Amino acid sequence: MSATTSPTSELSSLALLEQLTLISQLSAAEQAIKLVEFSSIKRFQLSAQLNEFPRALFLLADTLEVIDLSANKLTELPDDFGRFHALKILFLSDNQFTQLPKVLAHCPNLTMVGFKANRIDTVAEDCLPHKLSWLILTDNKITQLPDSMGQLTLLQKCALAGNAIARLPDAMAKCQRLELLRISANKLTELPSWLLNLPRLSWLAFDGNPVTQASPQAVIQGKGSNNVAVNASSSTTALDDALPLVALSQLDIGAELGRGASGIIYQAQWQAVDVDVSKSVAVKLFKGAVTSDGYPSNELACSLKVGLHPNIIPVLGQVDQPEALGLVMGLIAPSFVNLGLPPSLNTCTRDTFAAGTIFTARQVFNIGIQMADAMAHLHAKGVSHGDVYAHNILIEGDDKLIFGDFGAATDLSALPLAQQLAMEQIEIRAFACLLEDLLGLVSITDVDKGLVNDLTAIKQACITDATHERPRFKLLCEQLNKLGLRYGLKLQA
Repeated sequence: MSATTSPTSELSSLALLEQLTLISQLSAAEQAIKLVEFSSIKRFQLSAQLNEFPRALFLLADTLEVIDLSANKLTELPDDFGRFHALKILFLSDNQFTQLPKVLAHCPNLTMVGFKANRIDTVAEDCLPHKLSWLILTDNKITQLPDSMGQLTLLQKCALAGNAIARLPDAMAKCQRLELLRISANKLTELPSWLLNLPRLSWLAFDGNPVTQASPQAVIQGKGSNNVAVNASSSTTALDDALPLVALSQLDIGAELGRGASGIIYQAQWQAVDVDVSKSVAVKLFKGAVTSDGYPSNELACSLKVGLHPNIIPVLGQVDQPEALGLVMGLIAPSFVNLGLPPSLNTCTRDTFAAGTIFTARQVFNIGIQMADAMAHLHAKGVSHGDVYAHNILIEGDDKLIFGDFGAATDLSALPLAQQLAMEQIEIRAFACLLEDLLGLVSITDVDKGLVNDLTAIKQACITDATHERPRFKLLCEQLNKLGLRYGLKLQA
């Protein structure tokens, strides 16, 4: 019964639901007999324009661990939803909820909740279960968060971008395990001190808020017909005049190279004005009004502000037309491959790696010293990255590294210097997590035991819960260069 034990298509999910509906009409004794063959079902996923929660699913209340009813037309959950006592993950994105259902708090084992792109304007007190580790409320209409958010002491990942939140409740200072927070594209006028001092916070994005606005002048004017939102609260200066504006007519768009939350990247030929020979480039065209990381216009502005660095994907130009907003970037050679893979539902905030991945201590050093130098460059430019992960790093052999994806970047230049430093120390912890992941994949037979120990000591200094004791990236580069000299390794120029 592969179609029912692990529904992989809309047909199999619908067929399962129809069978459960028929079984629900039987006597309790008959139901018990029929349900034996469904006892291994732990996940149910269905997108079928549902207007009501399918009550037949309650027959699987003892076994279902994952319910995904995203992309339907649901507005509420049944009052007895707490009967799903085995439920761990609930996805209800792209529905029509206007408030976060209070019945969620009645699910004792619920750890992951996703209500992205609904119409939620109300998050009531005590509506979330205390075991929650992952909360996704991106792209709603939320103006205020309840003080009971502070009771979510196991919360690790929280996505709130694209709402209308003016302040974070001080009670959230109790969320000491919070590691990733997305609050871009809201209405925050200040960053509370407790936020920047959370001991485990490593990935923070908050551009597109009044707090990052240096002046009321918009960075990019207008709004394209593709609904790419443009906001005025992005950064301090207009887009870099030194980079050319590229018309779509100058680009011969080719094959898709990849896609992310904010846009799609294509290979293209760029025919620059007054140049006979076209140039092979990569073009990122932004999509949508708001992404899980914030406004595309903020990503564009930060990408341009960062400028050139040997370990950062070079930006060559900008596309800024009524029908499109995008970046023209250097085309990366196919010899470069992703260092890691994105986090899974199980790892939550930590990257994953292909089975069998092994690094040498010297590879980890090479990656670490190049990343530290790239991050020092970013923060010298007043930009935080917000997404320091292996899956955003491309590597070629043992030596060359290229870093990219500024979707979660934040322009820090409007912040007080103390807060800019605090943001750098938050990203130092993200760097430490990256280093920890890589060191965990070094073979136990690696001959460079001393190098492993020294890199581990650097990682420990960067990951300490005492945020103010973490080094800055410039100092980290100096430490790594000294380490390289000691072991005769290639240094960063």
